[in-house]
Amino acid sequence: MRTLLTALLAVALAAAPLATAHADPADDQATNDQAVDDRTFDDAAVDAQGLRGRFDVPRHGWANDVLRSGTPERVGLDPAPIRAALDQVERYTTPDATGHPLFSGAVTLLAHDGVVVTHETAGWAVRYADAAGTELPEAGRVPMTPDTIFDLASISKLFTSIVVMRLHERGAFELDAPVARYLPEFGVNGKDVITVRQLLTHTSGLEPWLPLWSRYPDIPSRVKAVMDVAPKNKPGTVYTYSDLNLITLGVLAERLSGEKLDVLVREGITDPLGLVDTGYNPPAAKLDRIAATEFQTGRGLVRGVVHDENAWSLGGVAGHAGVFSTARELATLGQTILDGGRYGSARILRPDTVRLMLTDFNPGFPGNAHGLGFELDQRWYMGALTSPKTAGHTGFTGTSLVLDPLSNSIAVLLTNRVHPTRNWGSINPARRVVANGLAQALAVQPRRGPTSWTPTTTGGTLTTPDLRTSGGRHTVSFSAFVDLDPSDKVVLESSNDGTSWSDLKTLTGYGDRRWQRVELETTPAKLYRWRYVKGSGYGGRGAFVDAIRIADDRGLLVDGEQDGLRAEGWRSANR
Repeated sequence: MRTLLTALLAVALAAAPLATAHADPADDQATNDQAVDDRTFDDAAVDAQGLRGRFDVPRHGWANDVLRSGTPERVGLDPAPIRAALDQVERYTTPDATGHPLFSGAVTLLAHDGVVVTHETAGWAVRYADAAGTELPEAGRVPMTPDTIFDLASISKLFTSIVVMRLHERGAFELDAPVARYLPEFGVNGKDVITVRQLLTHTSGLEPWLPLWSRYPDIPSRVKAVMDVAPKNKPGTVYTYSDLNLITLGVLAERLSGEKLDVLVREGITDPLGLVDTGYNPPAAKLDRIAATEFQTGRGLVRGVVHDENAWSLGGVAGHAGVFSTARELATLGQTILDGGRYGSARILRPDTVRLMLTDFNPGFPGNAHGLGFELDQRWYMGALTSPKTAGHTGFTGTSLVLDPLSNSIAVLLTNRVHPTRNWGSINPARRVVANGLAQALAVQPRRGPTSWTPTTTGGTLTTPDLRTSGGRHTVSFSAFVDLDPSDKVVLESSNDGTSWSDLKTLTGYGDRRWQRVELETTPAKLYRWRYVKGSGYGGRGAFVDAIRIADDRGLLVDGEQDGLRAEGWRSANR
């Protein structure tokens, strides 16, 4: 097996006169991504290159892992951030100032390099007696367990997308062909130009949903309503996340294959991967392991039956919702994607198909990066694991899956946040907490010496000692690692009196998860400092500064490894 783990430098540093930024010499491994996309890396290669547990050396190519249980330390992770994230998830299951918890219960699973480093539970699978939130006596509740089965809600869209792309591999359709070529009844009311790709990327122009369950009397009329609906916007002009896109794709898959969607998911995904608790309409025998969802008018407590009313009205099997699964089995699907469509000896997709599914086809709609089924680069729930290559999906019932190909990591958070009601608020903070915990557990290793510097507070500064000035120029150089929310920044500033400061260089955004060497020639100053400015966004892995050197034409003035730096709101970090 050939192994090639590489990264390209894409530095997100704002331009400044006479300043340059280039790869730190220790990280000069650039090569062509496309050339390595179909290659795989294994444990021996990862260990040999010292990449296990690293956030600052992104990987390219496919993993080659089958999930097994272990500890954070086994794969080079710091257990403390993971423990802190799990503790916060536990706190979210206790009532807060609102008088109720953020969610009833949760199962959290984190994996890195094929090792499940945590798989823990919190709270209750069944907790409430009614929609008002009357708690059952503890003896009447059902606790969460690692194998609790959850209604995945819109994560089901990934299963539909995989089924559709398996059909594409067989040549059943062309991505950019009109859907109406294969599903003629869809091509009415202005939908004749909508393509399969537009359905997969939510650029079809269709509205988000229709009240199928309440407005139409039976399954045939509900399906017909989706086929008949007119676009809300001109196809290809806007991004609108729509259940109707995936309902249509489910119907398309059935038409092209001659099989029902649940059969396609079972035969093409769950059976090959050995997923025994994943699928539609779980049997009554598993009810005691299924997390409860909402109390709904006319349905009572929804448990073991799909929560989404439209999917329920379609018999529990629909392209947009209906799949149930456990954290471990959802992680298995995630590892299959990180492995390029293969899990052990089972292959459900070709590598080139997975690459398509993880390619952003929505560059014209900033903030809505989307592959063929997978959402990409969504910081609002992917947290500090976010990158242009990070993939995943969420579900309305309180579920989320985050796949980070650049570190071969998986974050799964399954909750029943709609139990007992959907009106208790968003769990996006919890989704970010879990992703952030895994990201913080991955190392950003110092570039020189045992430690680097990283900010801890908004407005924190890292300042040099007073320097002598001369008639020549100062050369300021340092190594920087930047993985920030777009609204955050680190600014290099200079001053001659310690009161008035001038901006010399701004570092912000996503820095391709690589250390860069920054060099700046500037008018001499008595002081230089790095100032961190926190914006209003969701944050990132952070910023690190190391290997600081300041020189003039007579020699070295400051060596950050030896000369004292004044840190206010910054700390030294060894990873």
